[in-house]
Amino acid sequence: MAKLKGKRYAELLEPLEEELVAMARWARATGARICVLFEGRDTAGKGGAIKAVSARLNPRQCRVVALAKPTEAERGQWYFQRFVAHLPGAGEIVLFDRSWYNRAGVEKVMGFASEAEVARFLEAAPVFEKQLVDDGVLLFKYWLTADQVQQEKRLAERLEDPLKRWKLSPIDLAAREKYAAYTEAREAMLAATHTPHAPWTLVDFNDQKRGRLTLIRDLLDRLPDTHVEPEPLVFTPLGHEPLVEVFGVVQPIPPYPVSQIGPVVEPPPPAPPPGEGS
Repeated sequence: MAKLKGKRYAELLEPLEEELVAMARWARATGARICVLFEGRDTAGKGGAIKAVSARLNPRQCRVVALAKPTEAERGQWYFQRFVAHLPGAGEIVLFDRSWYNRAGVEKVMGFASEAEVARFLEAAPVFEKQLVDDGVLLFKYWLTADQVQQEKRLAERLEDPLKRWKLSPIDLAAREKYAAYTEAREAMLAATHTPHAPWTLVDFNDQKRGRLTLIRDLLDRLPDTHVEPEPLVFTPLGHEPLVEVFGVVQPIPPYPVSQIGPVVEPPPPAPPPGEGS
């Protein structure tokens, strides 16, 4: 299947964005609590998928949660405790960029959690999620899949692009050698936590644009009828000529000198390693 081009992607995304805005209006009107987990390999496309869902939504209603590694104090807490503080309240949408499933993924594969800790987590997670769902939380769990050839390509892009370099960490590079181990950990996680009350949904993200559209469509289809009419507003005539800004105490800084921006210069290609190309 050919990869989706940017222009066509934008055309397909726009009506989904309208539905997401309607969904948020419904959540606000009904007090629904929506919690979406985004999991997957490094470079699978979690950040882009989260941006696609949240871009048009009110950031006061839709929150993105991306927790750093636990502090010393948090390591001594009940494992789920630091995640509970970020769960949605009435009318809120929370998108977890990685979640409590770190324990069954990166922590297991990279040796940050013991086998006993992982086993306890896999036993406790379905119980924890059953409590959330029984209390009315709408919980959605997505795993974004990507073949290793795509992972390698995206890691290389992060290394070469100064605007993406911050996304690259030693853990990401170490994951290159553990692709199969992550697959094994994922399958164990699915076997233990793919439940009727909180099922997993796997989405192919080898083509990230197509993957985002697929994920958003699935999310919207699994919600109840979210139609709520917008609050009627009347845009009355201003009654006078529009005013311009007047400054007294402080003046605005000068506009950015666009005319002074030079042409984009492509960086030279990297030199071949010693012994190659000779």
